[in-house]
Amino acid sequence: MNEFIGDWHALVVLLLAGFLPNEVWRMLGLWLGGGLDEGSEILVWVRAVATAILAGVIAQILVLPPGALASVPGPLRYGAVAVGLVVFVAARRSILLGVLSGEAVMIAGKWALG
Repeated sequence: MNEFIGDWHALVVLLLAGFLPNEVWRMLGLWLGGGLDEGSEILVWVRAVATAILAGVIAQILVLPPGALASVPGPLRYGAVAVGLVVFVAARRSILLGVLSGEAVMIAGKWALG
């Protein structure tokens, strides 16, 4: 079993340092934000800021790819994003279909390039 899990100490550290603090903030946000109106100006602003941050992270990964993604040529990365966006819009804003189609283009393109 040790070969399957690896070092169990690392899993404990991951649980204590990664998962639990995140869950505390999520539960606190759920408790504090439970009665807020979704159309309020503050939540519209928060949603806009979160979307802008996410767009920035995606752009950074696209332009300066980390790790194994750096071996994928730029036109293939940009093409996969474009296909994902087109499918997202065509499928009436289906995030799942947009992501899956972009990934399929990325994997097929990388496989074709070798």
